Amino acid sequence: MNSNFYKNLGKNIKIKRKELDLSQQELADKAGISLNFIGKIEVAFSKPSLDTVIKIANALEITVSELCNFE
Repeated sequence: MNSNFYKNLGKNIKIKRKELDLSQQELADKAGISLNFIGKIEVAFSKPSLDTVIKIANALEITVSELCNFE
């Protein structure tokens, strides 16, 4: 996948996290991943696996499809 996908994914995660008034730490705890990794995903420094994207979507209470909708 190209880097634009990961930039948009990170942006969507951050937007939804803020809509839910969650800190990066709170999202990391809910998703069962590290704070450092959440931060890197949000700025597209790290490329999460599908399993990780599913965990994040579940923690944000949305579908993977919604998370990956870049319109």
